[in-house]
Amino acid sequence: MLPWLYAALSLVVASGVRWLLHPIVGPIMPGTAFCIAAALIGYYFGIAPACVVMLLGLGIADYLFVPPYGQFDVLDQSDLALIISYPVVTILVTCLIERLRRAQFQAELLGQVAQSRYEMLLRLDNERAIAIRGNDETHRLLRHLPHYHHDIVLIKALDRKHSAVLGDNGDGAGIPAAVAPGFLYEKVATEDLRRLAAIMHAGTYRVRLALAGGAEKAVDCACERFNTHVGDFIVCRVGGPV
Repeated sequence: MLPWLYAALSLVVASGVRWLLHPIVGPIMPGTAFCIAAALIGYYFGIAPACVVMLLGLGIADYLFVPPYGQFDVLDQSDLALIISYPVVTILVTCLIERLRRAQFQAELLGQVAQSRYEMLLRLDNERAIAIRGNDETHRLLRHLPHYHHDIVLIKALDRKHSAVLGDNGDGAGIPAAVAPGFLYEKVATEDLRRLAAIMHAGTYRVRLALAGGAEKAVDCACERFNTHVGDFIVCRVGGPV
C-alpha cells in the first residue's frame, strides 16, 4: 500500500511543480516532471508503480500542459510528440534503474555471503588454533605427570583419535601408542601391563611389582578416568608404598 501512496504523492508534486513552471516554460517539455517522478518511484518501489505514474502523468501532461489546454479531442503534432517521446524515455530510464537496482542487490547479497563465509573461516581457524593449543598443553601435562609423580604406572588414552597425544613417545618398543609409561612402568609384570593397557573402565586392579633381588610384591593399582576436551584418559597409579 505504501508504494501506491508515494506514487500518488509523486503525481501531485510533479503536477504542482509543472503548474508553477508553466507560466515560464509554457508547452516546452510537458512530461519532464512526470518522467522524473516515475524514475524516482521506480528506484525506490519498483517498476509497477513507476508505470502507473508514467501513464497517469502522460494523461495529466497532455491535458494540462499541451495546447490546446484542457481538452483531449484535438490531436496534433505536440500531442503525438508527447505520446511517443515521453513513454519511450520514461520506460528506458525506469528499466535502466531497475537493472541497476537488481545488480546492486545482487552485489550486496554476494558481499554479505562473502562476509559470512569469511567470519565462518575465522571462527574455524580460531577453533582449530585453540584445539591445537589444547592438544599441546595436554601433551605437556601428560608428559609431566609420569616423570614427577612416582606412583603412576601408566596413562592410557581411551579415544583412538586422541591417542596420538601419547604416541611416538620414544620410550621404547613394545609400548602401545595410546599408553604413556610412568615411573613404575618397568617394575610391573609384563602380563599385568598388558591387562592395564587393555582396560577401558576405571577400577582397582591387582598387579605385581618387581622388587630388589628379583622378588615380587602384589599391590593394588587404582585406575581413574579423566574426561578432557581432547579425549578421555585413564591414569593408573599404585595406592600404597612400594
